[in-house]
Order: sequence, then structure tokens, then C-alpha cells
Amino acid sequence: MRATVGVVVTGFDQGDLVREAVESVLRQTRAPDQVVVVDDGSTDARSLAVLDALRAEGEVQVLRQENAGVSAARNAGLSRLTTELAVVLDGDDRLAETFVERTAALLEEDADVVGASSWLRMHGVAHAVARPAGGAAVDFLHRNASPATVMLRRDRWRAAGGYDERMRDGFEDWDFFLALLAAGGRIEIVPEPLVEYRTSPTSANVRSMDKRIALYGHLVDRHRPLFEQHLRAVLLAQEAASIARLDAWEQLVLDHPEVPVDDATYGDGGMAAVVRIATARAASVGAPTARTAAPVPEG
Repeated sequence: MRATVGVVVTGFDQGDLVREAVESVLRQTRAPDQVVVVDDGSTDARSLAVLDALRAEGEVQVLRQENAGVSAARNAGLSRLTTELAVVLDGDDRLAETFVERTAALLEEDADVVGASSWLRMHGVAHAVARPAGGAAVDFLHRNASPATVMLRRDRWRAAGGYDERMRDGFEDWDFFLALLAAGGRIEIVPEPLVEYRTSPTSANVRSMDKRIALYGHLVDRHRPLFEQHLRAVLLAQEAASIARLDAWEQLVLDHPEVPVDDATYGDGGMAAVVRIATARAASVGAPTARTAAPVPEG
């Protein structure tokens, strides 16, 4: 059965970017039934002019609130919607034209799917494709597995308690996904880059990395029963991620023999990686060097 779909676009002092976000919503191959723009207390003149124009054009609802953070803005927009499904979109990002069509189909076809998103195409200062995997609660414990831009069942958003409005330093979407999935279900990911994600060195996502350990600790404290239930899976997933990063570093260094390798991390496979690098480098020139003299470590 075809569900009703709404979209919430949130912004703060983002000027014309909010219009770009709204226009990407209005170009969808499956037109949303309702679009709400929530301004989180913008003060710059261009942002206010864009909001006034959007309000005058009448295609979307525009709400303004005192600055309270993205979680409060999302909750306000989701509360205003009357639809069964809802997309949340940050005001500096855009949707590819099939995002609503592809994600809504996933929720309509399977009641166990409580949210849906897609891969991301990064633009701005960086250009790449990011491929989150989605999954159930256990898949979100060692890292966030879904973009913040996601289509949700509004009844499950409400049952999860909404986005935590106290979280204003980052990871609020990850925190919400853990609350959402604690009751079961999964978030599906369309394997195409249907979210156009703007990158900037001053973005909230980049800034939050400076506090990653503290923020992750907060998630562990808030969702301790989930972490305790899946402790083994979390530790193994973290170790797998560490190994993958070490392997990528090792290959990068092997591809660039001019890079010196004079230090090795201990206890995480780093010494073994340095030995493999030194051995491979020595083999490539046909003679051992001082840096290949160390024995292969046992750990």
C-alpha cells in the first residue's frame, strides 16, 4: 500500500544552500505529500531572505525557532508532519531525484525496515562516494551505519523518543538510530549515491571528530544494555576495522617506497606490518637493509 511521505529540511545560517536542498526535494520522481523547512534561529540576512521567499512561494511550510540545535529542529519538523513516512535532510545537502521513490519502496515492501537511506556522493572540498551498510542495532554499535539523511516511519520515530535535543556536539543521528533500532528492525541502504553530501572543514561532522572518544563514550553509557548484549560482536567489529585500516596503511606505504617507516605501533599488529613492509622492500631491491633485521614479532 502506498504510504504518505513528508520531508523535513533543517538549516541554520545556510543561505542559498537551503533553497538548493528544497529544490532537490521538489524535483523528486515521487513527489512528497508535505515538505516542512525548519530554520534553527538563523540571523544572517541572506538566510532570512531565502526563508521569506520560500514562505511566499507557498510550496513548502516554513517554521522558525530559537536556535536549539539540529535535533530540536528535526523533532519540530517531524512533529508538524502528518505523513506516515518522513525524510530528514540537512539544509546544506541535496537529494538525487529518485531518493524518495527508492527509499519509500523499501519501507512499503517490508515492515521490518524502519528506516532507509543510500550511499552518499561527497562534494565541496572533497569528492568521493561513501558506502554505509545499514543493518540492525548490532551493526550500529561499533560505528554509525546510516547517513543522517534517512527516511523513517514516523510512529517509530515517536516511539524511540525522537532525537535527543541535549546532544548538540555531534553523533545525534547515531544516538537516534540506536534508540530506533533497540526495539528491532533494520535500516536498509540503497546501493547508489542518492544523497549529495556537502563537505567542509568547518562542518559539524568534521568538528565532532575532535570529540569522537567522548561522544562515543556517551553513546555507550546511554545505550549500555545494547552494548552489553552484543559486547563480543562490538569488540570483534572494532578489531576488524583496526585491521582493515592497518592493511590499507601497509599497502599505501608499500606503494610509496620513499616513505620512511621508523616507528611501529605495539600490540595491534603494527610491528608485524612494519616487518612485512621491510621484507617486501628488501626483496624489491634484492638485498636486506638495517630496517629488515628485526625478527617477526609473535603478536
